[in-house]
Amino acid sequence: MPDVSALTPGAKVLLQGNEAIARGALEGGVSLAAAYPGNPSSEILQTLAESAEGAGIYAEWSTNEKVALESAAAASFAGLRAMASMKQNGVNVALDFICNLTISGSQGGIVLVTCDDPSGVSSTNEQDARFVARTAVLPLLEPATPAECLAMMRLAFDLSEQIGNLVVLRSLSRLSHTRAGVVPGPLPPAGPKPYWDPKQAWFTIPVVPRHQAMLDKLAKAGEILGAAGLNRYDGPEEPELLVIASGSARLYADEARRMLGAGERVGILHLAWTWPLDKELVLKHLAATDKVLIAEELDPFVDTAVKSLYAANAAELGIKHFFGQDSGHTPCIGELSPGKLATALAGILGLPWQEVDPDYAQRLETALTLAAPREVGFCPGCPHRASYWSMKQVLAADGREGIVSGDIGCYTLGVLSTGFKRVNAVHCMGSGLGVASGLGKLRDRGFDQPVISVVGDSTFFHAALPGLVNARWNNSDYVLVVLDNSATAMTGFQPHPGTGQTAMGQPGTPVDVEQVCRGLGLPHAVVDPYDLAATQEALYDALQQGGGVRVLIFRRLCALVQGKQGGHPHSISVDPEICRGEDCGCNRYCTRVFRCPGLVFDEDSGRARVDEVVCVGCGVCAQVCPAGAIKLSPKEAAA
Repeated sequence: MPDVSALTPGAKVLLQGNEAIARGALEGGVSLAAAYPGNPSSEILQTLAESAEGAGIYAEWSTNEKVALESAAAASFAGLRAMASMKQNGVNVALDFICNLTISGSQGGIVLVTCDDPSGVSSTNEQDARFVARTAVLPLLEPATPAECLAMMRLAFDLSEQIGNLVVLRSLSRLSHTRAGVVPGPLPPAGPKPYWDPKQAWFTIPVVPRHQAMLDKLAKAGEILGAAGLNRYDGPEEPELLVIASGSARLYADEARRMLGAGERVGILHLAWTWPLDKELVLKHLAATDKVLIAEELDPFVDTAVKSLYAANAAELGIKHFFGQDSGHTPCIGELSPGKLATALAGILGLPWQEVDPDYAQRLETALTLAAPREVGFCPGCPHRASYWSMKQVLAADGREGIVSGDIGCYTLGVLSTGFKRVNAVHCMGSGLGVASGLGKLRDRGFDQPVISVVGDSTFFHAALPGLVNARWNNSDYVLVVLDNSATAMTGFQPHPGTGQTAMGQPGTPVDVEQVCRGLGLPHAVVDPYDLAATQEALYDALQQGGGVRVLIFRRLCALVQGKQGGHPHSISVDPEICRGEDCGCNRYCTRVFRCPGLVFDEDSGRARVDEVVCVGCGVCAQVCPAGAIKLSPKEAAA
């Protein structure tokens, strides 16, 4: 990521939304930034870490989102400006602290950035994290462009200090990863020396008066934001249809109106801050029309607030017709788009409109039938493929219908064919161990299936430790497999406690999984998942032992990281004279069953072959081939 501290004030530059958030934080005077990596938010902290030296700030990858926000709060209590950034799932992890921090209040400006992911582009859900603003009674900003990201981050720090509370800024995956021209402003001088006045305490009791103070802070935030003029109206004085839009939907609504040529009939109320609701402005424009379309992603957050406001003022406003998710004019799942909003506007206004030309749609459908099928899968040489292969073989040999409780990371793909459909449950980070712990305590009730829990090395430190301690304490019976590829690979290879490096590239004190196991008194062993025989033997023995938690650490560097460090040592080839082709195993054993993308089936020869562009030379396939047709040779010799 770029060092955004080096940008020239006043000179327009192309920035990603997340980079603009980072630059806005620097212009807002941030001193401490903390996060846990998770798309679509990862680039915010990465950018701040790259800019930390130039800006004179501290940036940290924390073990999880709750700790990140707690670290930011500590800086705020000491008078500094701070922030924590995370994806929507991370808000759940931090929620307990959020709901207490909002009661205690804060000193230095503190901002929580949540990057939501409509359609679950890189997530296991598409949760709308705006609920936290309503739950914790916090002001909520929703930028629509990278330029607004920068400007609203500056404003968020000022607002936080004015009300003495946390401020939430919500981005979306499309906004976080879009790029647009942004004009940076000047960076402020270095922040004050941190100082926590010993006479000052931050706590949540007595609850009732502090709860009232929290409500008062939100009201004050509404007054400040109203005076800032962020919310605006664009359109005729008395539109036939009023669109109330927030976030990216503001841009979609504007484009849909242009596509339909409906500028004289449609007005757009742009809500750049959505909580507390700008009641005066909304009531003014509700009075000017009879038809209202509410456009937002994902949940009916603005919709509910607007309708509640209308209900309280219905006698004065008269009958209104509302359109949106309840009426089916906008989707309640997935992303919005200009085309979807144009369809909604056309339907309400009775205008002719086709989102997609029928002839084009038919040609597209035909073209898709000609495209080669492509599945989501592990990278070539990924150690997780080898790990799941071993689990598949061992559980089949064991014969007791074993269960694999999964977790969040690249290895979540174990639910699909790439992981041989060997994972039976996946929920949230750390839940794999909790589910396994529960299953492991059902032995007295007649449950006799073996249980394996899989977790990655980064997730192990993020959320697995409480579940592991619980299992140890209660003597739960299962095998924990730590898939240690020494990387937070799913989100961009950020460092974690086990890597021994900090976000700012400085040496940290590494914490290894073996140390944790020793501290808990758990039996543990390290195996290389590329060594299928040794891995399967260790896993089979662990399953037969029973009685408490047993830990196996499957340690092999991520194939992508290995590639950057010189790659694997092998050159792979297939001997066509030995390859059995269609007659091998369950038909094409290596290409249809093992499924590594580095192996392909040559229809002309009827034999498997290596795709030399894709293959990384891990050598696992040579151990899988029942005919011994896949050969290894040193890359140097092959050259």
